[in-house]
Amino acid sequence: MSKADTLFINTCKEIIEHGVSTEGEKVRPKWEDGTYAYTIKSFGIVNRYDLSEEFPAITLRKTYIKSAIDEVLWIWQKKSNNVHDLKSHIWDEWADEDGSIGKAYGYQMGVKHIYKEGEFDQTDRVLFDLKNNPYSRRIMTNIYVHSDLHEMNLYPCAYSMTFNVTDDRLNAILNQRSQDMLAANNWNVVQYSALVMMIAQASGLKPGVLLHVISDAHIYDRHIPIVKELISRPTYPAPKVTLNPEKTNFYDFTPDDFTIEDYVTGPQVKNIPIAI
Repeated sequence: MSKADTLFINTCKEIIEHGVSTEGEKVRPKWEDGTYAYTIKSFGIVNRYDLSEEFPAITLRKTYIKSAIDEVLWIWQKKSNNVHDLKSHIWDEWADEDGSIGKAYGYQMGVKHIYKEGEFDQTDRVLFDLKNNPYSRRIMTNIYVHSDLHEMNLYPCAYSMTFNVTDDRLNAILNQRSQDMLAANNWNVVQYSALVMMIAQASGLKPGVLLHVISDAHIYDRHIPIVKELISRPTYPAPKVTLNPEKTNFYDFTPDDFTIEDYVTGPQVKNIPIAI
């Protein structure tokens, strides 16, 4: 069993068995038929993934690892807010007629800021500090910018990364304000694990721990039977995921630099209803 399977199953059980329902409360999301999308939620879920032990892809169903990596590179490397720069279509619902999602995600990563060492955007500041001052306790990013929220088509869910070097390992904390457990949990874990791997290699470090902190971890009402079936499935060992060792420039990485071996999973869950 993948350790990511164990954490996913335990988190879902915690929400289903001990979570609080939002039914009848004032909520924003709706289903396609116009009815309100209620959830069962737990506050303050924290999961720890040691990337030196295994790559945290669940095996209960397949996570499309390279598509997840393409999205995180869209944000951190391309610094784009246009869905035309992204291979998958998961952001299409929030894009305008030109493909823009407003001043969100990649847009914020590309905004330059003045520091005493020079002018950097957030990605480049992380890379600069890890090479020049790796034991700094100030290496972090934040894309939840209040002055720009009114120009974002969707407020960022995964909004902050904090990096910390211990010995020769790069550790990181991913802060997330909201998490749809069925649709997005392992997708986010996979993409930010891959991000840590790429930034670590670009900085002459090894991947360490990814700590995933979720403020509102929830399962939508129409997802509950799907999740119950999913977490009852057989599990398999974690896949072996390796990164092309020849590349050391963060901006040279592509999803094809990741090799995925022995990824055995249960059947895919299709046609998951998504609340908007």
